[in-house]
Amino acid sequence: MPRPQIVVADTVTPEVAQVIRGGLEAFNDARTGQPDRLPLSVVACDSTSGAVLGGALGRSSLGLLFLDLLWLPEEMRGNGLGREILGRFETEGVRRGCIAGVVYTISFQAPGFYERCGWQRFGEVASLPDGTSRIFLTKRLQAA
Repeated sequence: MPRPQIVVADTVTPEVAQVIRGGLEAFNDARTGQPDRLPLSVVACDSTSGAVLGGALGRSSLGLLFLDLLWLPEEMRGNGLGREILGRFETEGVRRGCIAGVVYTISFQAPGFYERCGWQRFGEVASLPDGTSRIFLTKRLQAA
């Protein structure tokens, strides 16, 4: 087989994502026998229109709950809604059999919020701009 051409792009087409994700998922499934990955969203919706206002996105896989994104508009912060969304995200993870959660946040975003919710730092990587870092947190999950 001839050596393949290497292409660098600033977009990810559905075909590219499917080949890479599908290949890795098939590899993992063959090794673990547990094709259990499942997306998860917990969203806050406008009570009148049903429009999505913010929330959390992530997934579960092989006993871990991955929180990829959590965002609320500024005017909806500080009243316990974020804590409730995170709590429901964690509860669903427990229901799915997850034993721990993983999230990363940026130093200017919400590390304090996650720590107040019981998450613990396990790593930090400097990034840009200067003085900024990615903070990695985890939380042991257990049934209430």
